[in-house]
Amino acid sequence: MNRGDFLWLAALCTVSTILLMPASHQVFVDITRHHPYIMGFAKFAILATMGELLAVRIIAGRWENPPGVIYRSAIWGMVGMLIVLMFEIFLNGVVGAVSKGLLWVNDGSSHKIWIALWIGTIMNLTFAPAFMTAHRITDTYIDLICGEGIPLGEIKLSDVIGKIDWQGLVSFVFLKTIPIFWIPAHTITFLLPPEYRVLAAAYLSIALGAILAYGKRGKVQTNIDF
Repeated sequence: MNRGDFLWLAALCTVSTILLMPASHQVFVDITRHHPYIMGFAKFAILATMGELLAVRIIAGRWENPPGVIYRSAIWGMVGMLIVLMFEIFLNGVVGAVSKGLLWVNDGSSHKIWIALWIGTIMNLTFAPAFMTAHRITDTYIDLICGEGIPLGEIKLSDVIGKIDWQGLVSFVFLKTIPIFWIPAHTITFLLPPEYRVLAAAYLSIALGAILAYGKRGKVQTNIDF
């Protein structure tokens, strides 16, 4: 473990400790309830950016900032605010559909599990692909501007679309991570108390960043070998 690994783990442990300590835990809960958008921004700006840094570490074998890391962090913050809204929309939409008999749930002890499963499934089969595509587009803009030094005014949408690995986005991100990772993960997330759901989603972004990085590293190594 090098110095960068230690600092990253220390930062993650610091955030987690603040959330677990009784005094700071209650402050976190109160602020989340009264300022959900601000806290959504902060959670994702910090934790999801840490996930991006971890992904680069896994792929490159060393710690380095991805191009435009500040812009990426800001985008992640806005994603966090969007997640706050979407969680409420899909939660109340599923509950409403269940109350009208439009979705089947067990009336027994597994009732809450079925509600959470429906939310995670419907959200990830409808909202998630559009969101993931939009996020891939913003990341590509940042890569072109900060990585390749192309002025924003000279970048056409067609240039951005052409840079995206659509086969990987559809075959891996949509068809594999959504059913295998995101639907089960969000089912568990919606079983948590409301004030922890967006935070859990931010932590999940770290886990998925590692998964995607290992997949990308494996693909790179395969291309080198052949």
